[in-house]
Formats: sequence, structure tokens, C-alpha cells
Amino acid sequence: MYSWIWRKLPFGLPGKLIGSLLLTTATVALLWYVVFPWAEPLLPFDDVQVTQESGVPGDPGGDTVPGGGDAPAGDEHDLPYDTDQNNSPPPSDR
Repeated sequence: MYSWIWRKLPFGLPGKLIGSLLLTTATVALLWYVVFPWAEPLLPFDDVQVTQESGVPGDPGGDTVPGGGDAPAGDEHDLPYDTDQNNSPPPSDR
């Protein structure tokens, strides 16, 4: 197929190179602006579902801290570990 296209392109080697570049650019543009946007809703790449298994049947997971127990009420962003550990201040010799 590619050899047939190469033979059909006019104007010698420079014309064949420019024609090949134009055909490639047109193909990429067609895919980028027409085919891929059309196919995107059909592909499952954005269909992400994260679930947490719990031992209770019928319980969908809930908000639990990995260390055990529930998070303190009113503060959803407490971490179950110390963030200051291993964070010593930089040396002051400079």
C-alpha cells in the first residue's frame, strides 16, 4: 500500500517527500480532531471506581482511618501518622 502511494505521488523525489508529509499531517489531524473525540466517550478510561471492602455485608465501606477507628468528628483531614517525624530542621552552619 505504501509503495503504491509512493509511486502515485507526483513531481519526483521532492514532490514525493512533501506529498508524504502532507498526507501524514492530514491523517494525524483527522485522527486527532475527528476520530479520537468521537471515540472518547466509548472508551472506559475515565470510568474510575474506587471502593473499600469492609467485613460487614451491605456496608459500602464508609470513612475509616487505616489505623483503625473513625476519624475525629469535624476534622476530615487528620492523618493517622505523625508528619513531623523524620523532618529535622536543616543545619544552621551556612
